[in-house]
Amino acid sequence: MNHQRRTLSKLGLAVALAGAAIQLLLGCYYLAMAHAPKPHHLPVGISAPAEERAAIIPPLEKDGSFSVEQYSSAESLTAAIKERKAYGGYVHDAKGPTLYVASAASPAVANLLKAMYTQEFERRIGASASQVTAAGRPVPAATAAQLAQTPTIVDLVPLPKEDSSGSSLGFLIQALSLGASIASMALGQLGKRVGRSAMRGIGHAALLVVYALLSGGVALLAMSFYGVGKGADHGGLFVAFSLVSLAITASTAAAVALFGRAGALIGALYFTLGLIISGSSIAPEMLPHAGRTIGRLLPPGAGASFVRDRLYFPDASDGLPLLVLAAFASVGLLIVLARNALAGRATSGA
Repeated sequence: MNHQRRTLSKLGLAVALAGAAIQLLLGCYYLAMAHAPKPHHLPVGISAPAEERAAIIPPLEKDGSFSVEQYSSAESLTAAIKERKAYGGYVHDAKGPTLYVASAASPAVANLLKAMYTQEFERRIGASASQVTAAGRPVPAATAAQLAQTPTIVDLVPLPKEDSSGSSLGFLIQALSLGASIASMALGQLGKRVGRSAMRGIGHAALLVVYALLSGGVALLAMSFYGVGKGADHGGLFVAFSLVSLAITASTAAAVALFGRAGALIGALYFTLGLIISGSSIAPEMLPHAGRTIGRLLPPGAGASFVRDRLYFPDASDGLPLLVLAAFASVGLLIVLARNALAGRATSGA
């Protein structure tokens, strides 16, 4: 009895220490990725006279915070923002100075650009007034009127009132990732009731596709309850959600087929490690370089980008996200099919 108690105590202590170690590692990882998001080569645009560009661009690109692209007109810059090539941009033309943002791309980035622009606007007006008063002259009426003005800011792609905080995308990707990971592991357990064969592989792959389609429909249904994305292309959203789900389930099923139960950890890694660097809640350019790069190459990150464009940026190019999702889905299904077929052939040959 004493020996059994000592064994249980040791196991309990080991479990407690393992849990504490996992908590420490995850805590450090989450804080390293997101405790103080700041821009890293964040793409913005400018269309202004040469003298003004020379004064604005160097401070923005200092320390690699922003990557500034020059545009010939307000029209070309706003088109780039709508295509998600830039998060915002500054225009100074015959209409005067204007800041363009797209809060649907990232509320945090839009607020950052607004704050920077407002601060600079007030600094310039204040400097003009100080020069006049320092010369002993009263502040002209035109300058006084400028001081009372608010800077012109245009939100080209605003968030709808149904998603005013921009958090819906993160919640949807989180729910989809968790559901897909659990479904993949559950379907794998069901498959063990039948010996491996080519037919079992086809059945397993078919179930993964059916679940992905069901998952896409459920995501749209959940959105409809709260009016999120009511003006978006629902057909495109259905394809996007289904493809994200298939990329997660198929790649998890492939890992299980290759490595056994340990392969199921890939689904947990998508959920615990992949979500925070997915760009669904924090703009990728606000993450450290490693997190941003890895996040875009995982299903949650590629999925977040693909779904965001279907929601708010129909003109955006989705080459990389689509390639990533298609690769995880197709390679995962091929491994499931091949592993079952080969195992079945080996069994029949024996």
